[in-house]
Amino acid sequence: MPVTSTAPTDDFVAQADSYRRELIAHCYRMLGSLQDAEDLVQETYLKAWRSYDRFEGRSSVRTWLYKIATTTCLTALESRKRRPLPSGLGAPADDVPHEKVVESGEVPWLQPIPDGMIADTATDPASIVGLRESTRLAFIAALQHLPARQRAVLILRDVLKWRAAEVAAALEISTAAVNSVLQRARAQIADISPTEEDRPQPLTAEQERLLERYVAAFEAKDVSTIVDLFTAEAVWEMPPFRLWVRGGERIAQLNARQCPAGPDGLRLRHTRANGQLAFGVYIRGDDDVFRPFQLHVLELGQTRVEHVVCFFDVDFAKFGLPESVTD
Repeated sequence: MPVTSTAPTDDFVAQADSYRRELIAHCYRMLGSLQDAEDLVQETYLKAWRSYDRFEGRSSVRTWLYKIATTTCLTALESRKRRPLPSGLGAPADDVPHEKVVESGEVPWLQPIPDGMIADTATDPASIVGLRESTRLAFIAALQHLPARQRAVLILRDVLKWRAAEVAAALEISTAAVNSVLQRARAQIADISPTEEDRPQPLTAEQERLLERYVAAFEAKDVSTIVDLFTAEAVWEMPPFRLWVRGGERIAQLNARQCPAGPDGLRLRHTRANGQLAFGVYIRGDDDVFRPFQLHVLELGQTRVEHVVCFFDVDFAKFGLPESVTD
């Protein structure tokens, strides 16, 4: 029998609203875009609200919402290009001083997502584990290379831990098809899929010192220290620019050449994105006020930085960062 309520709208909101964060995370994994994820979750809730009087309770409200969200994402992906990072489009630059740094506005780049939008990090420590494993940038970037249906199956099976029969029902395909699609998807991203090793660990004292040195070096534009911050194979990339580099020497050269700020021209503030450590970077203006410039999302090794994705045009407020700083 259909679910009945004297106040169906209130009933729907009471049951559905608690899933908003995880649905944003789900749509973000599918689309690689925070803006698209927010829009599609709104569309999901609108569709669910309109059909709530026909919801028969054969599954949980959560499962029902995920089914609607997944099909909504699949429809959206029919008219959207995948969202890569620069390192997914070609080889690193070799001759940094002479390479052109060209903005590629025609590419719909992968976007970062604030931890606070997809998990209640203050009250639910367990959610951080899933967050780190399934929204880290490397994994989201790898997902974007999968066909849409493979992407959906992999997320539902390996991230959300749905049974094959549940995925088959949600996508209206056979269980055998789910297993076949999942096998192909796993093979394509075997090297980047979340593992036990990706679970967040407390920072070591050495990593804490590394982060302090990172802040000091970029704020001072200390090129020699910047070189030493990174591993020999570290990657630095900065969408919407196609150019990316590997290794501390090239990373330091790129920042020395391209960053318009001089010594004492930047300020860094801690935040978190994609379950990773991040810094909001502010640049000094002519009035000595520091305003949003970049968002650095870091992957740390034990003693050096292994990867930085440097994002531009980020809404700092969504990452809990102030609009400006003055010191």
